[in-house]
Amino acid sequence: MLRAALFALLACCLAPAIADERADTQRQLEAAQRDIAELQKLLGGLQQEKSGIQKQLQGTEREMGTLQQQIDSLEQQLKDGESEIERLDEEKKKLQSQRAEQQKLIAIQLRAAHQSGGQEYLKLLLNQQQPEQFARNLTYHDYLSRARSEQLASYNDTLRQLQAIEADLATQHALLAGQQLELQDRRSALDKVRDERRATLAKLNSELGDGDRQLKSRQREQAQLAKVLKTIEETLARQAREAEQARQLAERRAREETERQRLAASSGTSERKATANSGPLVSSNTPAFGGPFAKARGQLPWPVDGRLLARFGTPRGDARLKWDGVLIGAAAGTRVRAIHAGRVVFADWLRGAGMLLIVDHGGGYLSLYGHNQTLLKAAGDQVKAGEAIATVGSTGGQDTPALYFAIRQQGQPSDPLRWCRAQG
Repeated sequence: MLRAALFALLACCLAPAIADERADTQRQLEAAQRDIAELQKLLGGLQQEKSGIQKQLQGTEREMGTLQQQIDSLEQQLKDGESEIERLDEEKKKLQSQRAEQQKLIAIQLRAAHQSGGQEYLKLLLNQQQPEQFARNLTYHDYLSRARSEQLASYNDTLRQLQAIEADLATQHALLAGQQLELQDRRSALDKVRDERRATLAKLNSELGDGDRQLKSRQREQAQLAKVLKTIEETLARQAREAEQARQLAERRAREETERQRLAASSGTSERKATANSGPLVSSNTPAFGGPFAKARGQLPWPVDGRLLARFGTPRGDARLKWDGVLIGAAAGTRVRAIHAGRVVFADWLRGAGMLLIVDHGGGYLSLYGHNQTLLKAAGDQVKAGEAIATVGSTGGQDTPALYFAIRQQGQPSDPLRWCRAQG
């Protein structure tokens, strides 16, 4: 009785704390969604591309990414469908073999029943000369009858299973044929869009020509990226400050409430102890996956396997422009993986960078992944270290597939070679 009372008292004490913890989690989730929505609104104003050719390039490369995703999805569905057909075929073969064995057994039982005669029960009943033999024969006869009935029931069940398997196979074959046709359509559409992109790139290269025009175009691209990064970093810093202020305010109120309840208990007006708001508060602006980014220097994996085509700080076609990240050559469609846990704060096409994805790792650290073929994550998504976030491509006007990879530390570019493990 005492134990039940203690459990009831404990449940009453914990219930408000659990409810408050769930409410805090929900508030943090809503705050994170508001933060991303605010950031996307600010970034939307920076994405007004004025060049008609750049708009065409943006449209075709986005369409290529969408079509490639559809193709990848259909190819996976086809693989799954083929695997399912193989499984159903194996199941069908087993059932057919089982049916053949059952048919043999039933045939043997029917022959035995025929040989014993159709009036076996009557004969046994009339033959009273040997009662013990009669009882044994009757038991044996009942056993054979039950075995024959069970065998027939099992055979009918096998036939039903076979019928169901054959129906599933027909459905899978029809589905597979439809997916193959759809895949052909998507591939044809992708080839068409690729031709449009080549024509757009030729027009863009013709418009830029050589020398100063190309340099000015690259400078505009870098300025656009710098503006986007500045907006992201300033917004994240402000949101972090606001979250910290809210956390401190909540802690102060919790302390005040705890003190009030302690005073009330000591004066005898209340014996209820404070349980609400006693747990740690987690800031939605600081990803808590995999530990702090700052302590991972020299230990991070590379986002993709490949060859370094350009190093940090080296000239970018012109001595007046430098690489603020690295360029890694890899096959188109290769999975790009997050180097550390965090939250996606940008996932869109950007002039010069193509399909770009930016991850906030907290503490003023960002990682950038550009020129992607497709983006597998959207703004606001939490990502784990090593999780696939994009696929290698050549968007942004590049000639060959490669990944632009950069790290930002407190608003400044940092050499990825200092952060990622040395290739051995």
